[in-house]
Amino acid sequence: MDGGSSGAAGGGTGAAVILRVLRVSLHVGFAVLLLVALARLLAAGLDRAGWLSLVLVLCLAGVYLAGTVLEKRHSVRPGRFDPRPYSTWWLGAVCLLWLLLVWGSADFVWLAFPLFFLQLHVLPRRAALLAIAASTLLVVIALWLHNGGPETALQLPMLLGPAFGAAFAVVTGLAYRALYLEAENQRLAAEELRRTRAELARSQHDAGTVAERTRLAREIHDTLAQGFSSIVLMGRSAEHALDTGDLAAARSRLRTVQDTAAANLAEARNFVRGLQSPELEQDSLVNSLRRLCATTEAEAVAQGNALRCRLEIDGTPAELPNPYRTTLLRAAQASLANVRSHANAGNAVLTLSFLGAEVAMDIFDDGSGFDPSAVPVRGDGSGFGLQSLRGRVAALGGTLDLESAPGEGTVVAIRLPLGREEQ
Repeated sequence: MDGGSSGAAGGGTGAAVILRVLRVSLHVGFAVLLLVALARLLAAGLDRAGWLSLVLVLCLAGVYLAGTVLEKRHSVRPGRFDPRPYSTWWLGAVCLLWLLLVWGSADFVWLAFPLFFLQLHVLPRRAALLAIAASTLLVVIALWLHNGGPETALQLPMLLGPAFGAAFAVVTGLAYRALYLEAENQRLAAEELRRTRAELARSQHDAGTVAERTRLAREIHDTLAQGFSSIVLMGRSAEHALDTGDLAAARSRLRTVQDTAAANLAEARNFVRGLQSPELEQDSLVNSLRRLCATTEAEAVAQGNALRCRLEIDGTPAELPNPYRTTLLRAAQASLANVRSHANAGNAVLTLSFLGAEVAMDIFDDGSGFDPSAVPVRGDGSGFGLQSLRGRVAALGGTLDLESAPGEGTVVAIRLPLGREEQ
């Protein structure tokens, strides 16, 4: 039982290796000295005192071994019984058994040297130094008594041997303690680093999950949800045309339903690929916006509104990176869907401007307008479009401005800087 050295020994650092070697050497030294003393005891023959000494030797070996085994088990698996709170009692039992053996034979005196190291490591420094001084004095007294006692004067080797041994143990023990503290600090730092890495990995995973959910919500809102809304609208219009006997109008509405459903199916499949609009894979952004304006007019007519939607191009159209084209098309889809469904407008103008260092898109309508600060995100997902659009634009380093007021129409203005790497 090494009084708490288990944690430091667990690492693979140089200091930890040295600590293991020193501890093993300490235990081996204790065992060798005990076996030598036992051998001399057995060689001298076992009388009554000898049998008592043999019992004490076995008790000392058992107590010492039990402490070291418990300490080792705890160092390998910290969840097991922790013997460190009882290390002082263990050391006291070892020292008591040693003193009883010394009383019977001088051969057990030399066990004091490994005990010096245990006292330094288990006890607080001041208590350890006092214990070492007392043990040294007892060794001197034991040697003196076993070598003639009062009839013999104290000899110089009898004093210097134990004193030098104690001094060497103190110096070595202090060095051992310094190594132990260094190894323990390294172990704690390594554990903190592992915890920090694990927490960072968890936070990155959580952040990635949130980002992916936000991205999918944005894509679904701007594509599938808008398409399903159009399908519902056209289906109702076709039903109304059938009720009134207008087969041509019903056929036209059903064809629009088919086209919208096919486009939604392509968008759903595209989620698995790269989330670029399938429409943009087949045509340019300008042509896609023109078709969007025509579709918006047709859907408004089916809804019973006379909405005129037109596209205006300012500047020379340039080839844009895929994220830019997708963001601008999604912005136009979401904005015109709001115009068709909520604005009650007669005109909508979509202006795409190529300004050299940036590309801009403005969506204007002369509808009823609204208060931008009073648009919540509702539980059914409606009201999410503006928030989604801001996220798309911000991801490309752009800006989105919304101007509207009740009765004054609405303008959505988007600016995207060119020359940035794709995010």
